[in-house]
Amino acid sequence: MKSLILGGTPFSGLKSSETFKAMDDVTFEVEQGEMIGIIGSNGAGKSTLLKILVGTTKPTSGTITSAGKISALIELGAGFHPEITGRENIFVNGIMLGLSKKEISEKYDEIVRFAELEDFIESPVKTYSSGMYMRLGFSVAINVNPDILLIDEVLAVGDEAFVHKCIDKINNFKRRKKTIVIVTHSLDVVATMCDRAIWLEKGKVEKIGEPKMVVGAYRLDVGRREEGELAERHAGRKLEIDAGPGDGKDRRRWGTREIEIEEVSLRDQTGEERFVYESGEPLNIVMKIKAKEKVEDFAFGIGIFSSEGVCCYGTNTQLENYQARMFSGTGSVTFRIDSLNLLDGTYSLDVAAHKKDGYPYDYHRSICTFRMTSDCGDTGIFRPAHVWDFSRGIEWE
Repeated sequence: MKSLILGGTPFSGLKSSETFKAMDDVTFEVEQGEMIGIIGSNGAGKSTLLKILVGTTKPTSGTITSAGKISALIELGAGFHPEITGRENIFVNGIMLGLSKKEISEKYDEIVRFAELEDFIESPVKTYSSGMYMRLGFSVAINVNPDILLIDEVLAVGDEAFVHKCIDKINNFKRRKKTIVIVTHSLDVVATMCDRAIWLEKGKVEKIGEPKMVVGAYRLDVGRREEGELAERHAGRKLEIDAGPGDGKDRRRWGTREIEIEEVSLRDQTGEERFVYESGEPLNIVMKIKAKEKVEDFAFGIGIFSSEGVCCYGTNTQLENYQARMFSGTGSVTFRIDSLNLLDGTYSLDVAAHKKDGYPYDYHRSICTFRMTSDCGDTGIFRPAHVWDFSRGIEWE
């Protein structure tokens, strides 16, 4: 308050360490009828940008120039009063968004029908579920019939059928040459629906252009960051192994150590260690092993698990009929996968050296964590190689 009175701005008395620059020199133009998607990690400035565009937040510097009526699907139902009915809230919210009482009356039936709230519209909003509340807010905002529509991550306002209705409505706006700016974490929506994309990073424009190009660059950056995080985590796990067997409390490693697995790495076809792979890429699991004395009864195994702990695949040399003869000193074991057809997700790796009957020499649980990326929309964890065949009379574009 003191800095506001004396300096004219509430921020003038703050030290640079006490302020956060949410956006920094963000400049772009949107043509009439264009649909632009804004992507970026959490905290990149996406929602701040939309709030500045709609006018609920004022920029500390720079200007926003717009032509036409703006409607924002940002904080749906922000003006709703919980004690009054859905019908009364439609009129209050509609007036806040710039409609006259007559215009709201004309659109009232359509708003209620779109929100699928015919049986609840005379009930107080405080009795609504969160999904009903959001649907009503979306329906009111979408029926303002704006020239410019601003959308912030609101395609999760109901069940799947309602989401489809929302997307159809947005596509209808697009066909009518309305201008649309959408913030979303759904990269597929940006790649397929938008005319251009903007990638924000730490408040700055990292890239702007054709959607698939921008989305591809963003995915590469996310992959690099995940690679670094997983490599750092793996390095910490390796230090833990190097520290020795401990006091028996570490249940991520156990066994008698006649054979020890000293190091495990995930490597691509060039031999480079990586922790992020695209579905279908080759993967080599390399184990460095050591035996203090000659061992004649041994087998090596691997297990791949999903983040939920589901075993995606497991095998060992005994199951695959490798008959052990002798091992001593140091050596390496490589398990080569020519095409790792796991779907998008995070996976962990177990490795083991044991006797043929399963008696453990050295078992490591979750020794490596790795990430799989996939552009396909398949569900599950595994994508088998496959081909579709069709009889005559079934035609495709």
